[in-house]
Amino acid sequence: MAISYSQSDMFNFSRFFCGFLVTVVFFQYWVMTEYKLVVVGDGGVGKSALTIQLIQNHFVEEYDPTIEDSYRKQVVIDGETCLLDILDTAGQEEYSAMRDQYMRTGEGFLLVFAVNESKSFENVANYREQIRRVKDSDDVPMVLVGNKCDLAQRAVDGRTVSDAARAYGIPMVDTSAKTRMGVDDAFYTLVREIRRVSLQIYFVLIIRSEMDNGAEALLFFSQGVHRERNRDVPRKKKKCSIL
Repeated sequence: MAISYSQSDMFNFSRFFCGFLVTVVFFQYWVMTEYKLVVVGDGGVGKSALTIQLIQNHFVEEYDPTIEDSYRKQVVIDGETCLLDILDTAGQEEYSAMRDQYMRTGEGFLLVFAVNESKSFENVANYREQIRRVKDSDDVPMVLVGNKCDLAQRAVDGRTVSDAARAYGIPMVDTSAKTRMGVDDAFYTLVREIRRVSLQIYFVLIIRSEMDNGAEALLFFSQGVHRERNRDVPRKKKKCSIL
């Protein structure tokens, strides 16, 4: 059975599809060129060391507790030049009151723990839940980062970490701020997660916009099939009765 569509159907679908493509291109190359990343985790897990290694290609040997530091770097990720705006946060409990504010403004979050400190891994769940509560969303871009992988002794095995990442529904990256292993991958993976979630949101908005404008872009396929089926069904001739 051949299915044909009216010019109006094709126009509506073309308008929808072209609008979607234009939005994706504009979104990738113009609107979303700056990404606000937030690095969270307990004190001493290496949040600052990871960030400085990414920005300056340098490992900080001495631990200096951070209150809140901001860094910016231009990078190319998957062919797109973008600006990373990175907030390195305090892990100490006395600064916990500041968390809600930076969680509200951040687009994506690195959940950092040290593989030689089991408590820091356990506390990742608390950071994740607080982020979801503040953002009021179950789909916030996050990456689970196990730092200090250069150390011989681990308190958290890789299987436990991968199981947690799977349960959270987020990627995981093993890193070493000292050797620079996985540093780029951690931040770049987070950017890709932000893009993925943002594209989903834009796609939903486009569909809603088209439907609100009365476009039948998502319905004309089924409508066309329905019309063709109706054409193929022979109509019964009405009998005439002469009184």
